Amino acid sequence: MKPADISLLHALGAPTISPDGKHAIVAMTRPDLEADEYRGGLWLVPTDGSAEPRQLTRGPRDGEPAYSPDGAWVAFVRGGDGAKPQLYVMPTGGGEPRKVTDQPLGVSAPVWSPDSRRLAFVARVPEEGRYGENKPEKERPRRITGFKYRLDNLGFFLDRRAHVFVVDPFAEEPSAAQVTEGDFDHGGVTWSPDGELLAFVAARHEERDGTLTGDVWVSAPDGSGLRRVTATDLSVSAPRFTPDGDALCFLGADAGPDGRHLVAKNAGLWIVPLAGGAARRLTDEERFHLPVAPYVPTADGVLVTVENRGAKDLLLVPYAGTEPTVLISGPREVDAVAHAADVIVAAVADARTPGELVALRDGKEITLTSYGAGLDVLPIEEVTGTAPDGYPVHGWIVRPEGEGPHPVLLMIHGGPFAQYGWHVFDEAQIYASAGYAVVLGNPRGSSGYGQAHGRHIMGDVGRLSALDLVALFDAALATGGLDASRAGVLGGSHGGFMTTWMAAHHGDLFKAAISERAVNAIDSFHGSSDIGWSFARDLYGEDPARWVEQSPLTHADKIDMPFLIIHSEHDWRCPVEQAQRLFVKLKLRGVETEMLLFPGEGHELSRSGLPSHRVARFEAILDWWGRHL
Repeated sequence: MKPADISLLHALGAPTISPDGKHAIVAMTRPDLEADEYRGGLWLVPTDGSAEPRQLTRGPRDGEPAYSPDGAWVAFVRGGDGAKPQLYVMPTGGGEPRKVTDQPLGVSAPVWSPDSRRLAFVARVPEEGRYGENKPEKERPRRITGFKYRLDNLGFFLDRRAHVFVVDPFAEEPSAAQVTEGDFDHGGVTWSPDGELLAFVAARHEERDGTLTGDVWVSAPDGSGLRRVTATDLSVSAPRFTPDGDALCFLGADAGPDGRHLVAKNAGLWIVPLAGGAARRLTDEERFHLPVAPYVPTADGVLVTVENRGAKDLLLVPYAGTEPTVLISGPREVDAVAHAADVIVAAVADARTPGELVALRDGKEITLTSYGAGLDVLPIEEVTGTAPDGYPVHGWIVRPEGEGPHPVLLMIHGGPFAQYGWHVFDEAQIYASAGYAVVLGNPRGSSGYGQAHGRHIMGDVGRLSALDLVALFDAALATGGLDASRAGVLGGSHGGFMTTWMAAHHGDLFKAAISERAVNAIDSFHGSSDIGWSFARDLYGEDPARWVEQSPLTHADKIDMPFLIIHSEHDWRCPVEQAQRLFVKLKLRGVETEMLLFPGEGHELSRSGLPSHRVARFEAILDWWGRHL
């Protein structure tokens, strides 16, 4: 793969299934380099594999499809070309889509009522005089009284709260009615099986601006009868009614006694009675971490995806909380799932494709799509290192073609509570195609290997993470074909933190480094990051005096290798001052240092930034390695 080949990499959204289980609809999106946009449409896919998928819509950017319960309509969200995403409906038998909303800031998460007559959705409501035609710099000042007022890749949100709406899409002139009110954000809306209630999540408690906890709420579709059904002691998301309507499932994690501690906590599946009572966790807290992805309650249990050593398995979790049944496993990642009429459809990625639709029906697994068939990707091979304490460190190598010896890159993921895994990873493929062997893995601190694995590094992040990373790197070198004299280290976010740490403490292993969107100074990150107020104390410890020793910037005077810093101007997760401080310190010492700064981008540049910026970033990285390795 070359940098421009990101245009070949598709992404699948969450599928929806017709009530009879015969068809699925999925959104498929790709970067369009010519338009410098992401383009995508909806595809109709027979779930028995009897026919090729057929494109239903052509965007410019369509997503979040939802079959109506009667099977006659599909609702979806359409955006692109600078337009705010709005809600559309179209007949499943063919016909033109009809626009049914005109929300000033767009809509998301449409869901049908059980009688197929109404749609609920979420939309942000701007304060009067904001987010309109006036230039942002001419708006009145914002009065900020709590920690939670902005979010990376979104911006300020305290003056554009997210609310639940309901609309009749078949009215002659559809007009959405706002269901929720107040200075609160709402999300994850869903209908009860009888259509009498809506459920959603919101943090409406008095301490909401200083905690990470929230609640599941229910109300009538007109907003009356609002009541809380959880105990404000968890971080919650994505409520779903059980098929009998007697209970609500949701994803949640224990935020600790003060409501501020979520780092390296396995998110689990919970259930709470609708009539009232304590919530009960259905998945084992130590073993199972549920990433943010759709899940589906069924009559037999709940379909969920769980991380597992770089994979994402599909499980059926009984309502009794007993041992789950594994439905899809192996070296692949289940990213989304849908269910109807005893048919399961999932979006599944592996080392050869970014994702295909797979159906489970009549006891068989059927691959339904081949969107990634034209990709030419290099294989990945597993490798395991042994840390000084004997702990196994799991990872992979992506090798260039030919015998080598190849220059080698140690690539470190962000999070740190995240995982590299079994999918086509554009970064590893592009670097390996350019001649560099790429070593990547999941040292302790990562998710998917049990909660103890993830929490091992807390309070001593750099030193403990480095022990595992060096062990993995040594194991990769021992496989042969890699040139240890031409090695580089790179990573983003927490991976950037560790890149600077490795360059300072293990500089003998590497000739050059690239740190991207990194945390470098914990003290200023604590105050300037959108999540720093809780994240810093949780991950690095309660004592700010220890932050100095743990900050990579403190040790930058030990760095002598060429160092490239990549950052985005609008990164509010790791604000740009983190890059600037490191850049100045290295430059003043005479270290060969460059900073690549992207305008208009946030923390997610490498994954969802402008296609042109993503290509420019790859070209700069390859240029840097070409000069120094």
